[in-house]
Amino acid sequence: MAEKTILGEYLRGIVKDNPVLALVLGLCPALAVTTSVENAIGMSGAALFVLLGSNIMVSALRKQIPPIIRIPMFIIIICTFVTIIDMVMEAYTPPLYKALGIFIPLIVVNCIIIGRAEAYAIKNNVKYSIVDAFGIGTGFLVVLVAIGAIRELLGTGAIVLFGFKLISIPIYSDTPATFMILPAGAFMTIGVLMALVNYNRIRKLKKGA
Repeated sequence: MAEKTILGEYLRGIVKDNPVLALVLGLCPALAVTTSVENAIGMSGAALFVLLGSNIMVSALRKQIPPIIRIPMFIIIICTFVTIIDMVMEAYTPPLYKALGIFIPLIVVNCIIIGRAEAYAIKNNVKYSIVDAFGIGTGFLVVLVAIGAIRELLGTGAIVLFGFKLISIPIYSDTPATFMILPAGAFMTIGVLMALVNYNRIRKLKKGA
């Protein structure tokens, strides 16, 4: 087995173990809040904060947590960090907090967070648990931003980030495909992205065969 490296563990979370496209976790926020790039970044940032905090705590306490109560302990730790980010976002970014709505408190039951605690942080030291959190968090961010950018651009004709218009389709802006910012657009976008990823994976396997 190849020795773990910091860079390797970080990249694994983005590519091989991407939470949405590879592990198929966190689909609810990936579909629900990605009506814009701004919402995607906000959701990803909140999830990364909770993932980083919970990975550090679980890893640091892994030898003190009895196996029989590890899941309740994970939930208590995750709840603590979710409460912190919920209060911070409500105080300092009210519009974004309102746009994300119930999906901030629901990070408590996000499969990505508790899954990394169970599959990684409880088995590894703090250093690698931090790297894992950043890798998985970055992978989550990349996918959410990609979905949000596609849906926002096709659904509204422009991408607006924190009040600044990053890109627009002038000809398209009068008749945008508004269904892209509806649930149907979310399912279609993530379906296409998953199909492309799986096609690329199968192609590589065939080359290696």
